[in-house]
Amino acid sequence: MARYTEAVCRICRREGDKLFLKGDRCYTDKCAIQKRPYAPGQHGQGRKKASEYGTQLREKQKAKKYYGLLESQFHGYFEIAEKKQGVTGENLLKILESRLDNVVYRAGFAMSRPEARQLVSHAHFTVNGKKVNIPSYLVKPGDVVAIKESSLGSDKIKAVLEANASRPALNWLSVDKNKAQATVVSLPARDEIDLQVEEHLIVELYSK
Repeated sequence: MARYTEAVCRICRREGDKLFLKGDRCYTDKCAIQKRPYAPGQHGQGRKKASEYGTQLREKQKAKKYYGLLESQFHGYFEIAEKKQGVTGENLLKILESRLDNVVYRAGFAMSRPEARQLVSHAHFTVNGKKVNIPSYLVKPGDVVAIKESSLGSDKIKAVLEANASRPALNWLSVDKNKAQATVVSLPARDEIDLQVEEHLIVELYSK
């Protein structure tokens, strides 16, 4: 499966927003978008105003990169969101937030979503006591995501848990740091998702 392999900081600069793709570096003064808040490339500082289509495309690209998805995956989630009751754009974001790799990141069990995806793929987590190594697995309210007991002794896991010990709690995710597990209380409301994207523009783009 094709994956973006260049410097991820360029993605944030291209989208004009901090997407937290570099782990703890994103929270420091070393963050590239803080040092160079303009698009990468020779003409990055002189780009013209985007068209309506261009604006819609940028919002979609921003959401895709934020969650680390390919176009086929992202469009598949949109089709699921479109069939659900409620607002399609909000449904889409709730589905994306319920991915196992995102929940692992939100719970503080990884420093970034790419790292969370790798840890899940390496079978360091269980859902309701059963091993799950699929980052795209969609959790449901009531599910319990936990670090495998055999993985708790890993120096990598210990370092991540220590670094994220003071991470603020989320209303929709109950984290028990002593047991290294998180319970999905509910799917997040729109105001609980910190992605600065106008999801209605994504809906308009796919509806053309």
